[in-house]
Amino acid sequence: MTHVLSAVAWPYANGPRHIGHVAGFGVPSDVYSRYMRMAGHDVLMVSGTDEHGTPILVQAEAEGVTPQELVDKNNRIIVEDLVALGLSYDLFTRTTTRNHYAVAQELFATVHRNGYMVEQTTMGAISPSTGRTLPDRYIEGTCPICSYGSARGDQCDNCGNQLDPVDLIDPRSRINGETPQFVESQHFFLDLPALAEALGEWLHGRDEAGAWRPNVLKFSLNLLDDVRPRAMTRDIDWGIPVPLDGWRDQPNKRLYVWFDAVIGYLSASVEWARRSGDPEAWRSWWSTPEARSAYFMGKDNITFHSQIWPAELLGYDGRGARGGEPGEYGALELPTEVVSSEFLTMEGGKFSSSRGVVIYVRDFLARYQPDALRYYIAVAGPENQDSDFTWEAFLRRTNDELVSTWGNLVNRTASMIARNVGSIPSAGTLTDDDEALLATVRGGFASVGSLIEGHRQKAAITEAMRLAGEANRYLAAQAPWQLKKTDPARMETVLHVAAQAVVDLNTLLSPFLPHSSSLVHRALGGSGEFQPMPVIAEVDDLDGGPGYPVITGDYSGVPAWEPRDVVPGTPVAAPSPIFTKLDESIVAEELDRLGGDA
Repeated sequence: MTHVLSAVAWPYANGPRHIGHVAGFGVPSDVYSRYMRMAGHDVLMVSGTDEHGTPILVQAEAEGVTPQELVDKNNRIIVEDLVALGLSYDLFTRTTTRNHYAVAQELFATVHRNGYMVEQTTMGAISPSTGRTLPDRYIEGTCPICSYGSARGDQCDNCGNQLDPVDLIDPRSRINGETPQFVESQHFFLDLPALAEALGEWLHGRDEAGAWRPNVLKFSLNLLDDVRPRAMTRDIDWGIPVPLDGWRDQPNKRLYVWFDAVIGYLSASVEWARRSGDPEAWRSWWSTPEARSAYFMGKDNITFHSQIWPAELLGYDGRGARGGEPGEYGALELPTEVVSSEFLTMEGGKFSSSRGVVIYVRDFLARYQPDALRYYIAVAGPENQDSDFTWEAFLRRTNDELVSTWGNLVNRTASMIARNVGSIPSAGTLTDDDEALLATVRGGFASVGSLIEGHRQKAAITEAMRLAGEANRYLAAQAPWQLKKTDPARMETVLHVAAQAVVDLNTLLSPFLPHSSSLVHRALGGSGEFQPMPVIAEVDDLDGGPGYPVITGDYSGVPAWEPRDVVPGTPVAAPSPIFTKLDESIVAEELDRLGGDA
């Protein structure tokens, strides 16, 4: 058994999340976490809502509420949506807890004490009309390196280089289009050049291990070509105070939202441990070299997970050019894997709330089964290249694959057993065809499991569905419905084999389809939940702040990743359909909604 940290990107709390978001961080992390638990590993899956930064201020002002009121509202929406999708967090929290403030300030103070936070004068962007500081990402212009016309003030998405807003050619505010004013301001910068050698050694070690997706590793190694100090504080009054004398009480100086957001992986682990009754339990995932960690995100966040966060950890540990000593948490382990997905588009275009080219998770799940969305993301999502969600493809994959292949196999098998026997039948002498199907399906535990562990989930679910197709072909060839009068003993053997195949296939598919796995389990005579599901708990802040909802769960009852023999005599009743077949009319209906209200 290995301790495995499943570190899931923190959804930003400026609004509800759409299906493109959960395609990048949500479903892939949950499939992996569920599988690793089933394989016997001790998994800690953590995340929360990211609630600081200027975009929150801008949105709160637009809605006529305070920033805290805005993030409170959106935190609850996001929590409810992720639970409905079945994401099995051990703790999903938020960055406005006092625990998170304390952990983030401890890391900043220690990185500063070790010499990796340097004070510099910078040119900050100000909105001429409001006097408010403009965040880097709210400034757009032409990249001075590659001439891309829509580069952001912190990074060019075309060439991947880090930028400063003042470097942009013809900069403009993305809020109102005005040209920003640039004024001098004092800030702390993370001294990436002093950490570059250690970063390079770590990244080249990841290359030798061969565990990272090639696109992620190549992008991360390329970042080493342009390493320079990166601002870690901002002129803003919404965020975590800078924990240094002379800075702590300045009302308009706060930690950069990306500095504190990535620290959430650690602070959530600490909060989980404190709530577990063993405040030091988090160390098994953070202080042990043998532990593994997998970080899940979309490709626009690679920089922060393969450069900024590892640099923060190296600086905290004192492993850069200036040396130093770890702080109160001791030496912390760097990420084992950075698992980045590409982008999901919708009907050929980028998701855009303002243009109505979007469907939010909540609206999707109000009309369709959560496992239908999970299946689509797993089999057709942006795992290693950009992919496009279309309603026609969703309809086809739901009906032709999920319903006709897997759902049909379950219902045919359970119906024939209920109608002809009433319980799981015993098997007589097995034929070569019987043995072949059982061996083929059971071989999936090695093949499908290896693919999930290697973050090849598209290949994994494709293989599991191929095995379901083999079981369907077996039933068609054996035709047990024709054997009831001519050879009832053989009929019972075929149905026993089919039931065994369904039970094992349900285990193989359950990390992808946890909701329906319980329905399949009960259809073949089981009881209760097959895959434990997350719950929402209302908790008090551990350090005296206001309470809030968290996602948590008891996953100790997770099924083992291994074959489970069916028990002859187990009663089987006539089943209800596992999946809902979609009417073709939904394509036109959903396309009509685009550009309007979801």
